[in-house]
Amino acid sequence: MAHLPSDAVLMIDPQQFPRLSRIDLPADLRQFPQEELTAVADELRGYLIEQVAQSGGHFGAGLGVIELTVALHWLYETPRDRLVWDVGHQTYPHKILTGRRDTIRTVKQKDGVAPFPKREESEYDTFGVGHSSTSISAALGMAIASARAGDDRKVVAVIGDGAMTAGMAFEALNHAGGMDPEPNLLVVLNDNQMSISENVGGLTQMLGRLTGSRTLNALREGGKKLLGDKNKPAARFVRRWEEHWKGMFVPSTLFEEMGFHYTGPIDGHDMDALVATLKTLKGLGGPQLLHIITTKGKGYELAEGDQIGYHAVGPFDPTRGLVSKPSVKKPTYTDVFGDWLCDMAAADETLLGITPAMREGSGLVRFSREYPDRYFDVAIAEQHAVTLAAGMACEGAKPVCAIYSTFLQRGYDQLVHDVALQELDVLFAIDRGGVVGPDGATHAGNLDLSYLRCVPNMVVMAPADENECRQMLSTGFRFNGPAAVRYPRGTGPGVEVRPALDVLPIGKAEVRRSGGPIALLAFGALVPAAEQVAEELGLTVVNMRFVKPLDRELLLELAKSHEGFATLEDNVVAGGAGSGVAELLSAEGIVLPVLHLGLPDVFQHHGSREQLLAEAGLDAAGIRASLVARWPRLLESPTTRSVAS
Repeated sequence: MAHLPSDAVLMIDPQQFPRLSRIDLPADLRQFPQEELTAVADELRGYLIEQVAQSGGHFGAGLGVIELTVALHWLYETPRDRLVWDVGHQTYPHKILTGRRDTIRTVKQKDGVAPFPKREESEYDTFGVGHSSTSISAALGMAIASARAGDDRKVVAVIGDGAMTAGMAFEALNHAGGMDPEPNLLVVLNDNQMSISENVGGLTQMLGRLTGSRTLNALREGGKKLLGDKNKPAARFVRRWEEHWKGMFVPSTLFEEMGFHYTGPIDGHDMDALVATLKTLKGLGGPQLLHIITTKGKGYELAEGDQIGYHAVGPFDPTRGLVSKPSVKKPTYTDVFGDWLCDMAAADETLLGITPAMREGSGLVRFSREYPDRYFDVAIAEQHAVTLAAGMACEGAKPVCAIYSTFLQRGYDQLVHDVALQELDVLFAIDRGGVVGPDGATHAGNLDLSYLRCVPNMVVMAPADENECRQMLSTGFRFNGPAAVRYPRGTGPGVEVRPALDVLPIGKAEVRRSGGPIALLAFGALVPAAEQVAEELGLTVVNMRFVKPLDRELLLELAKSHEGFATLEDNVVAGGAGSGVAELLSAEGIVLPVLHLGLPDVFQHHGSREQLLAEAGLDAAGIRASLVARWPRLLESPTTRSVAS
């Protein structure tokens, strides 16, 4: 984390928070007797509410793990013992207890506290987590490596907010539960029945039926000590008897069958029960799974009552909660997609909508209400979402897979092999393309143009404005084959969205301004900035529209009449849309200077979208500076330039 300005540090009020003000690090927490832990948790909850109300950020999930966070850091010798959090937006309380208490209000701000665990920020952040369902795999890897090194440190994975619905979590459980020797690993399943919206699927229903049995756990542990070697015939018989007997108390023995010793469920807000259970499990070997029940938003009544609305918030007055302000605002690209989806569904009954647990973020709320039988939330399972779409397309349906750019990375193999290879008729509506901003590198959509344009059979589009986004969605939907429309977070330039479901000619760009001697070839969100610079310098501007296929005819025509090209994209330069332009020119034997402007070959930290674009030189000032540095004659007046040439 970069050096924070002095006014970013807020000294905690020791009178309001007498215990929390004495906790700079978990070692300080461990000085408190167990009897005071509930009071510490109460102060931590109050402080979290106060700070997030000022700064905004992820809110409900952190309130739900206050007691768990306190108990874990009190019982375990962190950072020597490893805590791996999943999903990362649960970790604001963890950050407060691990040296970031006085700077937590800078969360998501440029050079401030990261919104997710980040290894370079703190030694207590043992694993970077922005995409869900990675904790068990990472923790198992840590446990294996520690055991091989002769280190007896404890390893705990905390998985919650729907992350257990992803296949990767079960791949890790399957591996850990079948190992010999057994790894020493504790998985805490924080079951709050929520992702961002409500959890869905059979696993969620099964967990809801589970009931705890302390008697069973006591008998099991006593039996293990009495019988000794688990491979003895008597021990094997007792394990089989235990599984059948447990079935009378617990409707499902899924985790036991996978090789984990299951405990729970217990109340994750009962500090005494939580500490007692964790103490017992800390002394046990082998793979353990503790199932706790928590309430997202716990302790803040408004957040408990509206768990979706309080998942992530802007600054608010904690005495009043979130208050809607009546105002006329421009529709976001997400809004444009949501409206288009409903309009196209009304026009074409073959349309089916798919989301991997991102109904709100991807704009499917209205669609889910108006077309519930055509709406499919597959939970946090991006790979399944893509192949589900492929299967639907095989039977004549027209699936629209709405997914964030960063999360489509998780379904890339399925996009290639299950959709594109078979030329199946699937439309990908890719939100949060390019610079995303406050959520940081884990949520950035900087790579999608590169990883999409190299896939055969794909049509890839990037809109310059809101109306063009709607037209491209219609174009991709009507195209017979795999297509992707990639649009940014937030609002566009404010172009009116027309109600028609018009389509664009595939692979045709649009000349927005004719000039010279340089042609600015702009893709998607950078078209408005390119127009601003071109107007000042007298250049040609092309709204490229299609990343694949490129408008070959227009590019060859422009190459004859211009001294050079500059490509502009909010995607990494490596392998991006500009690379496609250079490849086309090279294939045609055309030697022409091409300046590629795009995102740098680094993972950008969190900050506002505007700050990060400026940092990358992709705002109007940065674009102008790069053009003039490459072609200094652009500063000459058009008349002088014409005479000189």
